[in-house]
Amino acid sequence: MASHLSTGSAGVSISELPKSNVFTSKLPADPSFETPEASHKAPRESLGPRMVRGALFTYVRPEPAEAPELLGVSPRAMEDLGIKAGEEKTPEFQALVSGNDFAWKEESGGIYPWAQCYGGWQFGSWAGQLGDGRAISLFESTNPQTKTRYELQLKGAGRTPYSRFADGKAVLRSSIREYIVSEALNALGVPTTRALSLTLLPKDKVLRERLEPGAIVARFAESWLRIGTFDLLRVRGERDLIRQLSTFIAEDVFGGWENLPAAVNVREEQTAAEMDSPQRGISRDEIQEHQGVEENRFARLYREITRRNAKTVAAWQAYGFMNGVLNTDNTSIYGLSLDYGPFAFMDNFDPSYTPNHDDHMLRYAYKNQPSIIWWNLVRLGESLGELIGAGPRVDEEGFAKDGVTEEMEPEIIKRAETIIERAGEEFKAVFLNEYKSLMSQRLGLKTQKESDFQTLFSDMLDTLEALELDFNHFFRRLSGLSLSDLDTEEKRTEKASIFWHTEGFGGIGETDASARDRIAKWLDNWRSRALEDWGAENETERQAAMKAVNPNFIPRGWILDEIIERVERKGDREVLDRVMQMSLNPFKEEWGLNASEEERFCGDVPKYKRAMMCSCSS
Repeated sequence: MASHLSTGSAGVSISELPKSNVFTSKLPADPSFETPEASHKAPRESLGPRMVRGALFTYVRPEPAEAPELLGVSPRAMEDLGIKAGEEKTPEFQALVSGNDFAWKEESGGIYPWAQCYGGWQFGSWAGQLGDGRAISLFESTNPQTKTRYELQLKGAGRTPYSRFADGKAVLRSSIREYIVSEALNALGVPTTRALSLTLLPKDKVLRERLEPGAIVARFAESWLRIGTFDLLRVRGERDLIRQLSTFIAEDVFGGWENLPAAVNVREEQTAAEMDSPQRGISRDEIQEHQGVEENRFARLYREITRRNAKTVAAWQAYGFMNGVLNTDNTSIYGLSLDYGPFAFMDNFDPSYTPNHDDHMLRYAYKNQPSIIWWNLVRLGESLGELIGAGPRVDEEGFAKDGVTEEMEPEIIKRAETIIERAGEEFKAVFLNEYKSLMSQRLGLKTQKESDFQTLFSDMLDTLEALELDFNHFFRRLSGLSLSDLDTEEKRTEKASIFWHTEGFGGIGETDASARDRIAKWLDNWRSRALEDWGAENETERQAAMKAVNPNFIPRGWILDEIIERVERKGDREVLDRVMQMSLNPFKEEWGLNASEEERFCGDVPKYKRAMMCSCSS
């Protein structure tokens, strides 16, 4: 490993890292292997694909890896987990992240690895049982300093009961993509699962579109639970497990019911002015409709999950990131970017772009991400419908034991529908507030005005689309402009071309003059707002603030393809370290690693490598 991966921060060794198994200790195990001992004594091949009912996980150990090679480690991940620098060089660390060692010992017990059981709606259709088909969680770890608890997981470590017809492996190609981009999103401030390390399995040849080398990503998250976890329980009618899982999430993932949003209380004594206030987002008619609808703790849990996902999809939209497969099994309860398949960052701005070449209907295109996340959250609302619809009766003994009676049904359905509808209003409000805040920061504004949405945000996006200009380069190049360089129409017209590609701009029917005029008019509006917020005397501070939120580097599709080619076919290991450093520090002007490579990776996207697409195969 390259020496620059060490950050020098404090930490502990792998053996000293506090470990737990709260998930497996509080939730029901696969009845076929109810204990670690039962699973461990079973032949590895007997732990293969089958239907699992009445459980949220199966105890299953990783398959042994032959001659693994540690290709990379994220120093930021090491620090956030609380692992000391240099630990990645030890045999203990390398055995752990390759799946050749785990916390449980047959003679002394301990924490045993597991794979989660869940289902999902895929491309709008019910897919049945899915689950961790190639992911195995080793343990939960707690950072000794921050006290943050994460679940550490290996992706590509072998078959589980949830592998269906697959082999439980992951190819190097997709593993490189997840390793780099999950850490890059975190560095941008976008909620995401994380990547600790990347390990090559040179003896494993995995068949996808072609025969490819296998790999393992050691990854971690505050929770790996998904909306699809609830989907499967609902379809199977496992209502007791829905309550148990909901309670676990509130108490053990979110840290207690008291950490959830306060209940929304709608009182009759509110004045007409209060009820009709646009700031409240609830009209007089809605007040009347919602009278008597009481939120219980499960409704508050639903709202917390809704709010988290609203903020995450707002960040995707603000930074031009697309997941590519926003099925419910890829939608996080914790509000994290999850399971990196055919993802991408936006090159030329195109709201209809999807990086998934199998998504012929553009279901998961950039412009559809907010509405799809809400669609997924409605599925969650349906799974929680009985609990959130019960209102104050949710803990009555008869209801808890027997469920909804015919007499109770209309009331419960009405309350659940109202709460889901209200959560939809909250989702929209939280999304828009977060999106406007992030876009304002990217444009260097300290305040927000209603007019900004049309005169700055919408006009900018329309212009980028019409002229086929690069989304993220636009913000970074704007960050370097001085307002004094834009104080006349002539100067604005001249500066417009800094946003062009090397071959110029695109767009049907546009001329150089019309393109420059369009950019110049937008720059005039932006300059006025920047002056309003900063004044002419604070140029240095404004530019620094903009460069602190507008990345100079993002790992685009063409860059990842080149890295994959160099690592897999040319044996270039050092490029992974360099690109990880760039990904972890995306706002720098330079990194001092390889000047020509940095300039190329931060420069114009090659014309025929823009808007790349890939498959779900990994």
